[in-house]
Amino acid sequence: MFFSLLVVTLAIALAVAAGTAHAFTKSIDRILVRIVSADLVPAWLRYLRFAIVVVGVSSGVRIHELERYITPIQYDGKERVILALTPERWILELYRTVIETLQGIAWMLLVFFAFALVAFVIVRFAESRRAARGPEP
Repeated sequence: MFFSLLVVTLAIALAVAAGTAHAFTKSIDRILVRIVSADLVPAWLRYLRFAIVVVGVSSGVRIHELERYITPIQYDGKERVILALTPERWILELYRTVIETLQGIAWMLLVFFAFALVAFVIVRFAESRRAARGPEP
């Protein structure tokens, strides 16, 4: 039962992360076109899509949380008990997988967009200074 939960949470996290990476591809591409040279955009886009999937899967599949279902837990000095994987716990774990996957990706994209905004401001500032100086001879 534990292995089934592990495989299902991995599949869900991978699907959610891949779907999110696909959904944000166009936005990330437009930002990268503006702040890096055109020949670097495909490489950066591929890396960011990969990073979204890795962050999503690593956030969504919480191995240390799933260990509760195979490692006995001791309550108040009484006997050690392994948590049972009931249908309610399955639903809760699957919900947590989706939420944690999206939360990890959201933090990663927030950092990316913050740095992209700073880079965009720097590029705009450099372009305005270049335009103010006029054409070079």
